[in-house]
Amino acid sequence: MAPAQTLYPRATLRKTIKAHSGKGVSKNVDVLVFLDYLVFMERLIRESRIVSKQANERTISARSVRKVRRDVMSAFKG
Repeated sequence: MAPAQTLYPRATLRKTIKAHSGKGVSKNVDVLVFLDYLVFMERLIRESRIVSKQANERTISARSVRKVRRDVMSAFKG
């Protein structure tokens, strides 16, 4: 059986987030960041799929992602 993949050190991530924000962070901030990332990616893919279908494309292209990127990113700006 292969060894389990090592996760990113939680303490390092907390220190990085705390240094970047300049505020205190909870001990589960890494989980919240990951969940926010998942929601962001889900919305980006959903919006890109809509743009692709409107352009009669079969798959999501880089062009459709670029078209929706700014709007989706602005929704997640804190």
